[in-house]
Amino acid sequence: MPISNLNNDHLTAAELNAIEQGIAAAETALQRLTVNLTPQDRKKYGSINEQNKLLVNKVYDYNKSQPNLSVSDIDWVEFEKDYSSRKNLEGLISRLENLLSRLRDAKVLHDYDNYQAALDDYSYTVYKAGSQAPGFQTKYNDMKQFFSRTPKPDPETPEEKPS
Repeated sequence: MPISNLNNDHLTAAELNAIEQGIAAAETALQRLTVNLTPQDRKKYGSINEQNKLLVNKVYDYNKSQPNLSVSDIDWVEFEKDYSSRKNLEGLISRLENLLSRLRDAKVLHDYDNYQAALDDYSYTVYKAGSQAPGFQTKYNDMKQFFSRTPKPDPETPEEKPS
């Protein structure tokens, strides 16, 4: 018998409502920051890699510790606002990505549980349809479309190619 019910934790209606309200509040709070970049824009502006982030951090540090060494043509107030926003958004993104990962993992287990239960129900339907139990033939006919008659190749066994 396959392992089932891998995740027996379920959100209550109140918890789901609180989460949905929190997401709506975050969406509202972030509305004015929403920018839709085209793929070309993303390629053009998204070129700051880890090495370049280190450069930005070093320039920031020098500007803070020795402002007399910084170029006067730069709006350093705006630079600091951008720097602070970048760090804040990076932290928020990291937290949200962690939440997304946890939600996806929980969903995978619920999907697995549902699929295993559906397979069990289908097996029972096949058995009952074979014994001519009322209603099961119709259910079997409706469900058999999800099961292919042709066997799928075993990924462990290499397919033989005709010579």
